Amino acid sequence: MGSTVRSLESAEEISDIAFGFMGSKALFSALHVDLFSVLSEKTLSPKDVAEKSALDLDRATTLLTALTSLGLVRRDGDGFANSPAAESFLVKGRKYDFGDYLRFQIDKQMYPFLTQLNDALTDNLEQDQIASYEDWFSDPEQARLYSRSQHAGSLGPGRGLAKMVDLSSARMLLDVGGGTGAFSISLCKAYPQLCSTVLDFPNVAKVGEQFIAEEGLQDRIAYQPGNALKDAWPSSADAVLMSYLFSGVPGAEIASLVRKAAGVLSPGGRFMVHDFMVDENREGPKLAALWQLQHTAFNPEARSITSAYVEDLMKAAGFVDIQTGPMIPGMTTLVHGRKPS
Repeated sequence: MGSTVRSLESAEEISDIAFGFMGSKALFSALHVDLFSVLSEKTLSPKDVAEKSALDLDRATTLLTALTSLGLVRRDGDGFANSPAAESFLVKGRKYDFGDYLRFQIDKQMYPFLTQLNDALTDNLEQDQIASYEDWFSDPEQARLYSRSQHAGSLGPGRGLAKMVDLSSARMLLDVGGGTGAFSISLCKAYPQLCSTVLDFPNVAKVGEQFIAEEGLQDRIAYQPGNALKDAWPSSADAVLMSYLFSGVPGAEIASLVRKAAGVLSPGGRFMVHDFMVDENREGPKLAALWQLQHTAFNPEARSITSAYVEDLMKAAGFVDIQTGPMIPGMTTLVHGRKPS
């Protein structure tokens, strides 16, 4: 069977890909000057935008023009206004705002790593350029920056997970590599009987505890600071979640994580894996494939995984009733199964 992905046919199409980084930086720069909030629910001239932001008139005009060409901003008469997507997702304070996730984690942390991708692919990185999350998060400021931005991007998928997997019979969740506890927060809100233990690095736990306290869930969600690859896990759980964990560890460690989940789960317990997964034919999805490549830039031992690969690991560890489906369309996938009763 032939490929279902259309091949590129022109230099223009190649240029669109090559210059895509410019569009990314245009978006990040607009977020840094809070331009989408400035434009929220109004149409403003470049002069108005300059007066309400940290830009002079020429720079405001140049940025607005670039954003309009990308579809993030639209021209309305003599002024500019947010596109519907920008109004919903990039204005500070909106329910589904994930601007801070893009502004801090992607622009300030992930984007710079791409400058070393060539060396990572050819095994020419210096040792101090190869990072584990443990090394990275030993710096409290890097842990804070990553964790706070990741929190904003995980609350929505957490609510989606609560609808996709029935945890009504579970009492204790183990959230392995659970970051700031965004998924645990969403699941505990959806299931009042549920409590959670989040296993993550100490500097991440310090940030997460603040979010959990803000939600009033400190009596139901607790941290066990540590490294999921090295340190002991809680002895038992009714459900185990690993979100974005497989893409952040060396590929050789993934199978052992699945086996450890099977070991701590009580009979009938649920195991859930949420991550960037590409199709078995390796033709996409584009965003999942690019995220996997990005992780390679600082973790050359990362593995490009498919849902079938995760399903096979679950089957080998004894899980049954395995189901697979999209979580964030075009980007992430959820694979979940049950330990036999």
